[in-house]
Amino acid sequence: MRTRVHFIAPYESMIPIIEECIPRYPELSIQTDVGDLAKGVELAIQAEKNGAEIIISRGGTAQLIKQAVAVPVIDVQLSGYDMIRSLTLASQFNGHTAIVGFSNITSGAQSIIDLMDLPLKVYTIHSSEEVARLLLELKASGYQQIVGDVITVNTAKAYGLEGLLIQSGTESILRAMEDAQLVYRYLSKNQTVSIILHDLVTQEHRNLLILDEQDEVVFENWADFDHNPLTENHLYLMNTSLEFHQSKIQNVFMVDDYQLTVQAYETKLDNKSYKVYLLEKGEPYAFAQFGITTFTDSSMEPIVAESPAMQAVLKNIRALYSHNEAIYLLGEADSGKSFLVKHMHQIHAGGGLLLQIALSQVPSGHLHKIPLTKVKTVELNQIESRLNDPELLTFIETCLQNNIGLFILSEQVPDPNWTLRLKLNTLMMPSLAERTEDLEPLMQHFLTGYYHKYGTTAVRIKEDALQIIRDQAAQMNVNQLKHLIKQAALNEPDYVITRGTLNRLLHQQSAANVSAMKLGGTLKEIEQEVIKRVLQEENNNQSKAAERLGINRATLWRKLKD
Repeated sequence: MRTRVHFIAPYESMIPIIEECIPRYPELSIQTDVGDLAKGVELAIQAEKNGAEIIISRGGTAQLIKQAVAVPVIDVQLSGYDMIRSLTLASQFNGHTAIVGFSNITSGAQSIIDLMDLPLKVYTIHSSEEVARLLLELKASGYQQIVGDVITVNTAKAYGLEGLLIQSGTESILRAMEDAQLVYRYLSKNQTVSIILHDLVTQEHRNLLILDEQDEVVFENWADFDHNPLTENHLYLMNTSLEFHQSKIQNVFMVDDYQLTVQAYETKLDNKSYKVYLLEKGEPYAFAQFGITTFTDSSMEPIVAESPAMQAVLKNIRALYSHNEAIYLLGEADSGKSFLVKHMHQIHAGGGLLLQIALSQVPSGHLHKIPLTKVKTVELNQIESRLNDPELLTFIETCLQNNIGLFILSEQVPDPNWTLRLKLNTLMMPSLAERTEDLEPLMQHFLTGYYHKYGTTAVRIKEDALQIIRDQAAQMNVNQLKHLIKQAALNEPDYVITRGTLNRLLHQQSAANVSAMKLGGTLKEIEQEVIKRVLQEENNNQSKAAERLGINRATLWRKLKD
């Protein structure tokens, strides 16, 4: 009978590597799951109940699992190759980078940094409780990217920093499986709830979760829920805020179709610390089907703003938002307007809700029914469909009266009379062509994201390949650039994205655009399609479009009006 091994990966992109290694060990029956820290412990306990004889995991998750199960636990050790690959990628970041971790990570990292003369700094921690405070200090000192394990990277993202996970490669996985074989040759196979916590549940609180110093569940009681509604992201956000503020805190989340209010604080019992979470389930939020949704992602992504144009927009938005003034954010489609709203909300809203409203989908009479008690920011889209609607004007005025940050996103210049009536402030979202200084950090940010998500090989872009994109920037928006980098990362077999790979992708993209052009209908309709395509390729510059079409600008304008 084969040895039953359960591999608990702390992150998703480790799974394909594990599956690639499994056929090399036919004597092991290997099952896989993905779960970090407390979730990984939960999976390990269940795996042990199901008959697992050996468990394999990594880092802090492996250490927690060792305390929770009786079967042997193998810890996947980082190899020198793992460290070199991650540190090489980290060194491409255009900003200050710190490596944060336990000594098993930082000692090897320091040696490689010294050997390769990389512009990186190393900080060693001795417990996971040090992570949040250290990252706050590093952020205040100007650091923008943090390299480490899963908990370090997730905490970094919660504070608005770039996070780069040190991933395990094939050789590390193979070594762990080899260790599992060796372990199996030589080895075979209570938590107490305090009176004070019991009183809290029975006398005061219907929904309660208590975690110990290792973030393991000590007690839970759910009167209004079938199971724990808090996700790992919710807990990361609450825990880092709790660590920072050192007092009782509150956050509001959207879960399914209802509003979830969570209060959290720390208490001590027998010289041990416990985190107490008090949950309140709000009334059903029955507006999602009408184009009204809530932004619920609790992790913060930093915004790329090295260009003067983007810095100016950010500065003005911060000033207007802090003074509760309505903002009309004007810019082309997929230029990052909505992302910018989310960024401002995450930094300044203090845990309230962000509503994103598609006005063309909201039936008449529904705007005034939206509960605004917990709302801190509102994003209005498709405003052109409701310009003359008195209900919309009343809703906007209500938001401003309640000190709710208001953003109106559009691709069209607003009607001056309508704008003045509401005292809106129009800001122009710069196009990608106006953000040349942001191109390289944007591409590196996207590339790092795909390395995390898909385990792609490429970690940087060659200079001649960068120049191709700089030359194409006038014909692209942010989403198109992101898609191009994704395709390049997925198709580049080497560590560096080359000019040849980008040229092939752009050629295929151009051929697809030509074949997608509509050639049916009347001559006038075909002419309109050609004009729209040329305008799109010229970034809506009518002078350049007219020149390409061989007509003057007045003729182009007349044809657009027809």
